[in-house]
Amino acid sequence: MNSDRYQFISLPRMPGRMNTEETAWYLGFSAHDIPVLVTHRLLKPLGNPPPNGGRYFAASDLERLRLDPKWLDKASALLVKHWKMKNDSRKSLCSNPIEQRSTHKQPKTSD
Repeated sequence: MNSDRYQFISLPRMPGRMNTEETAWYLGFSAHDIPVLVTHRLLKPLGNPPPNGGRYFAASDLERLRLDPKWLDKASALLVKHWKMKNDSRKSLCSNPIEQRSTHKQPKTSD
């Protein structure tokens, strides 16, 4: 556990709102999992942030979710499925480089 995470988790009282990284630490997920949970509407950020803006989450909502085993199960299953699909699509792109080359036309050179 890195020192920032340890210090945050050790706070006697959590802040009212948490950024993406703090939310991940608090819920026990990775920071790159939080946008996936938001996209699939398992987490709702505060306000109406723009797509490329920072997201903050209410500590009271996160506490409720953190203590809900059904939500944790659903979120964990969704993340497993999401990353499996993403990794499988990468593997399929890399597994047949000859087929990939044949779909990309090479520019003709004049001799």
